[in-house]
Amino acid sequence: MNPGLIGGIIGGVAGIIGGVIGTYCSIKNTNGPKERNFIIKASLICWVMVSAFLVLLFVLPAPYKWMIWIPYCPLLVWGINASNRMQWKIREEEAKGK
Repeated sequence: MNPGLIGGIIGGVAGIIGGVIGTYCSIKNTNGPKERNFIIKASLICWVMVSAFLVLLFVLPAPYKWMIWIPYCPLLVWGINASNRMQWKIREEEAKGK
């Protein structure tokens, strides 16, 4: 078997395991039910969007497969920032007892 293929498989599996552990820890470290529900939904959306990106990366022909990076990177950064802001807002609301 090709060493590059083996490395790709091991790297992919390690990435998925890391994502699962990160998702678990994010859900576990929430402070209240509203925050936990938000993190579950945000995690689900993130998993679906990243999976869709990877599917497109594998099925689209060149040069389109490289062009999907153009919207992916800014949208990923925006999504992370937006979810962090929302999580802090929910955390503050739950701390106040609302």
